[in-house]
Amino acid sequence: MTAPLRIGNASGFYGDRVSAMREMLTGGQLDVLTGDYLAELTMLILARDRLKDPSLGYARTFLRQLETSLGEAVDRGVTIVANAGGLNPAGLAAAVRALAGRLGLAVAVAHVEGDDLRERATELGLGEPLAANAYLGAWGIAECIRAGADVVVTGRVTDASLVVGPAAAHFGWSRTDFDALAGAVVAGHVIECGAQATGGNYSLFQDEIEDLRRPGFPIAEVSADGSCVITKHPGTGGAVTVGTVTAQLLYEIGAPRYAGPDVTARFDTIDVRQIGPDRVRISGVIGEPPPPTLKVGLNTIGGFRNEVTFVLTGNHIEAKAALVREQLSELDATWTLARTDHSDSGVQEEAAALLHCVVRGPDPKKVGREFSSAAIELALSSYPGFHVTAPPADAIPYGVFSAAYVDPAHVLHVAVLPDSSRVDIAPAEKILALQGLPEPSLPPPPDGPTTRLPLGRFAGTRSGDKGGDANVGVWAPTHDRWAWLVNLLSVEAFQSLLPETQPLRVTRHVLPNLRAVNFVVEGLLGEGVASNMRHDPQAKALGEWLGSREVEVPAVLL
Repeated sequence: MTAPLRIGNASGFYGDRVSAMREMLTGGQLDVLTGDYLAELTMLILARDRLKDPSLGYARTFLRQLETSLGEAVDRGVTIVANAGGLNPAGLAAAVRALAGRLGLAVAVAHVEGDDLRERATELGLGEPLAANAYLGAWGIAECIRAGADVVVTGRVTDASLVVGPAAAHFGWSRTDFDALAGAVVAGHVIECGAQATGGNYSLFQDEIEDLRRPGFPIAEVSADGSCVITKHPGTGGAVTVGTVTAQLLYEIGAPRYAGPDVTARFDTIDVRQIGPDRVRISGVIGEPPPPTLKVGLNTIGGFRNEVTFVLTGNHIEAKAALVREQLSELDATWTLARTDHSDSGVQEEAAALLHCVVRGPDPKKVGREFSSAAIELALSSYPGFHVTAPPADAIPYGVFSAAYVDPAHVLHVAVLPDSSRVDIAPAEKILALQGLPEPSLPPPPDGPTTRLPLGRFAGTRSGDKGGDANVGVWAPTHDRWAWLVNLLSVEAFQSLLPETQPLRVTRHVLPNLRAVNFVVEGLLGEGVASNMRHDPQAKALGEWLGSREVEVPAVLL
């Protein structure tokens, strides 16, 4: 029987714990170490880097990590796979080779390219974006590993491809081994965000996690059939539980069919079980063919923005806010009053509310000093106690993210092997539309008297962003709570609890196997994280807000 492939993760975003790579390499046995550095906002940041210097466009922290860890990886025979190449995977591969040379190490470096469609954007009907990147799959990575690469860097591949590629190469999977591929996609989805799988950002941390001061990074032990065990190195902080894994499974998803360039993973078939301390088994995932089109992430500059936050202290908060708005009524601005103030406070800061004023527009002068100076000029002629949180500032550009879809035949997916030879990766075969999913059977709601309490005391939540949309996954830790939760949280109830979602389209997806419901809120984040003006621009705390709202809880659950 083939032993599982132990795949660890050392980065969940560009800016994650720099020491994680070395900690993962020295903390225990691994076969592969992955790093996820790319997000929608990251691609915009890298695009602006590339504008300043065409030799940049990749995640430079990856090189900092390798400087202290590459020798360790070579000594231990660990293959490193990372999407840190961003908009310039060839440039990063060259930098890795140069680093290995300075360190006196013999390292076979390969990279995957072809995702960057910016030069052909007009031809493909994508407009004139700052960055246009197709979400490639796992087969370029697999080709590099089969050619003996010790380090593989990529541009924009799907996050899960960092796990699927090594597993496909190791186990010899074919393009139509859909169940195995789907299982690896689920494993990749769990570990791609680093410590979120081991207790980070976990809504039930007080119930399940003893020590969250420095959670360890996750490991997926992937088997030949695509099933896996999620774990972490012994002695590291955090925990791996059914709850922490379920939370990550619900992160940034939509419908139960989780579509990717290589396979569509059926999240309504995932079985999650605790099989030991810090060991959670995932199995039963059904895979279906991928969709006929390939997703492309587009980043453009939408204009310029600026903001001022007025501090309102003490009595008459609403009247003070109204006065400022009247004095600046000529501005085309978005205003938000955050009532952070407490009455009869013994600390001045706790007696203050915050009035946020945000302006956007195409002219950096008008939304720059002209705006902020107009706000500051009110200092001696406005509400009593006038002050702001920061001095006047210039306008800054903001980005807009959108998704498009292209025929995979138009995307030149290429594996550039350690010997510099190039291998073209064929696109997946097109298929007919998939059949609709059966309606899940739901348990009856519990009867009896109820008490009004916060939802988050009885269910977990996890939320995130996908472009301008947000998702909120909610799950029940036990079957009796599931019967209550799934009957309680309709779309109407969800929108009632979160009034800001009421004008928007909300879709509910039920996942009985995970005892979970997932809500997708369309348009909550406007044109994406770089452009929207919410104080939680990536909806990371939207689930925590939901968990704080009071609902009717049956007495039998208390």
